[in-house]
Amino acid sequence: MNTTASTGETFDGENTTGLVENITVVPDVHEEPYNNLEAVLVPVLFAIIFFIGVVGNVALIFTVLRHKSMRNTPNIFVVSLSVGDLLLLLFSVPFSSTFYTLTSWPFGEFLCKFNEYMQTLSLGVSVFTLTALSGDRYIAIVFPMSKHTGKPTLITLVTVVGIWILSIALAIPEAITSSVVYVDGRPQEAMGNTTVVPEILAICMIYPMDTNLPIWYPKAHSMFRFSVFFFIPLIIIALFYVLMARILIISSRALPCESVKGSAMNQQQKRQIQARLKVAKVVLSFVVIFIVCWLPRHLSILASNYAQPEYNLFWHVLKITSFCLTYIYSCVNPYALYLLSSQFRKYYNRYFLCCCPKASYVGLAGAESTAMYHFNSTVRRGSTTYTGVVHSQSMC
Repeated sequence: MNTTASTGETFDGENTTGLVENITVVPDVHEEPYNNLEAVLVPVLFAIIFFIGVVGNVALIFTVLRHKSMRNTPNIFVVSLSVGDLLLLLFSVPFSSTFYTLTSWPFGEFLCKFNEYMQTLSLGVSVFTLTALSGDRYIAIVFPMSKHTGKPTLITLVTVVGIWILSIALAIPEAITSSVVYVDGRPQEAMGNTTVVPEILAICMIYPMDTNLPIWYPKAHSMFRFSVFFFIPLIIIALFYVLMARILIISSRALPCESVKGSAMNQQQKRQIQARLKVAKVVLSFVVIFIVCWLPRHLSILASNYAQPEYNLFWHVLKITSFCLTYIYSCVNPYALYLLSSQFRKYYNRYFLCCCPKASYVGLAGAESTAMYHFNSTVRRGSTTYTGVVHSQSMC
């Protein structure tokens, strides 16, 4: 019988926000069809997430820090994003993986607070960095010459520091309110002449009502998290991405057709159009990944605090799936960059495929050099728009 609770969700039979004496435990008979399966699958999945996430994020951070050519403005945001994901993987995954396996929280009060704090801190760093990165990409594509004026690197570093300070501050409520609550896991029952002895269970709660929290706080805080960590950033990100896609598509259609001379110019025009469309697809793919991984979680928490539906198999599956998706997101970005970026793919192959024939790597390097040759040729011809597009391609 699994009664470990966290993240402040409330359902009939699994109340993590009510008074301690009102907490009830769903009988084994009700949980039997799906409880045993999750107790095995969730830890296995989290072990996979931990391994591929740590390897991917460490490789990304090392690649940017190791190679001077990769230390550009947008990659500073990418490193910040990976650091946030890495912290979540290292300091939260080992503890969160036990939520659906152990019947009681065994790690104590401090780790209960620390685990909830790290989840919110990493979430803030990820979503705010992604928002800043989308703004940086918008400026790079729409106003490419602005990247060569002022001190963009200093501005980026200040922005990253500001993001971390803001995320640290916004995660403080979780550290304050989270607490371990001890409840009777099995109420005394008269079974003939036999009385079942109560089992004391420790439950890590984000909204333990025995700490004098107002009754409205769980609802208000869950809506605050949804607005600040999802809805508002998503609106800003979507706006940037839609504007970028619109500008790239319009500019590709506006390329002159009458003035081109020969097949070489036609091929160059085709590459320009493809480059613009590729950037539009890349940035939109990050939006889709973010929505897929985080929307179910926010909907689950909001529903548990506002609608309080009957806890059944559907909500049980939704809760576990959304919970796992948030951690899957922390290991997706490095591998998405591998698929979408020839630069990152080149370095990843160097580190992870070092046993492969050298010719394979040379081929990637040769393709990169060819791209740079066309980029330099275009710059000499003064194509400002194409300069911005290729610059955006080189970041990630």
